[in-house]
Amino acid sequence: MAKLSVLGSINVDHLMQVGAAPRGGQTIQAKQYQIVAGGKGANQAVAAAKLGADVAMIACIGTDAIGEQMKQGLADIGIDTKGITTITGENTGVAMIYVEDSGENRIGIWPGANASLTETVMSEHKASIQDSDLLLLQLETPVETLVAAAKIAKAAGTRVVLNPAPAKALPEALLSNVDIITPNETEAEQLTGVAISELSDADMAANKLHTKFGIETVLITLGERGVWLSHKGEGKHIAGFVMQAIDTTAAGDTFNGGFVTGLLEGQSMLDSVRFGQAAAALSVTRMGAQSSIPTRVETLALLA
Repeated sequence: MAKLSVLGSINVDHLMQVGAAPRGGQTIQAKQYQIVAGGKGANQAVAAAKLGADVAMIACIGTDAIGEQMKQGLADIGIDTKGITTITGENTGVAMIYVEDSGENRIGIWPGANASLTETVMSEHKASIQDSDLLLLQLETPVETLVAAAKIAKAAGTRVVLNPAPAKALPEALLSNVDIITPNETEAEQLTGVAISELSDADMAANKLHTKFGIETVLITLGERGVWLSHKGEGKHIAGFVMQAIDTTAAGDTFNGGFVTGLLEGQSMLDSVRFGQAAAALSVTRMGAQSSIPTRVETLALLA
């Protein structure tokens, strides 16, 4: 089976369901509170594993009990956790999340052990990247490590997929080593300067990523409007699924996990996008991050 390596974050999510997020100076009472497993890297690894991929994770946790618990949870669903390093004297990363009645969320992150995923720590597990067919990256760990990992992958013939989230400026040294990039509208604007309101804007942003950095495939996720897929400058709009959203946390992560799983299975680019879209559509109908990710059977049922 084709193999996926995910290099990224592991967080413990403190999730509060509220009518609307509090304004400055305001105290509100939540409708529900949960502590759930999260982190963009772990979310994407879990999505890929639940949807059928062979996944190895490279990440860091703290010396706290919750970190070990989350690592065991990843192992329990079949993820290879040998690349997860425990950082002495650190706590596992934390995300504080308000989920509003509309399904929108507001998130604050403290990196904790994620900040210790240095190039030195990563290089101890570079064989995992070299032996993989695909490397999936996000932006909740140090960018310098992502650059080094992408270079290792390119040298080994491993395809590099970058989900450039949360949005931030990125060095050319990273972007020039990316084969496939999957920004949302905000992240695409951060990277290209193109504000996306129409599909023509998405096409313009995609072409900037093609021409400036040599990125072969650009997928711009457009929320309910679907995805703009551009391969070597040829753009296409792929409509999404319309669902009643309860919580959009980890919807993008679920899409990325599903999309790369499709690629690893040899599905076409279009079918891989649809597979990711179906998984993400189901995830927004449930609360939480990893707890909202559907199974392969559920995803195939929606596609059918």
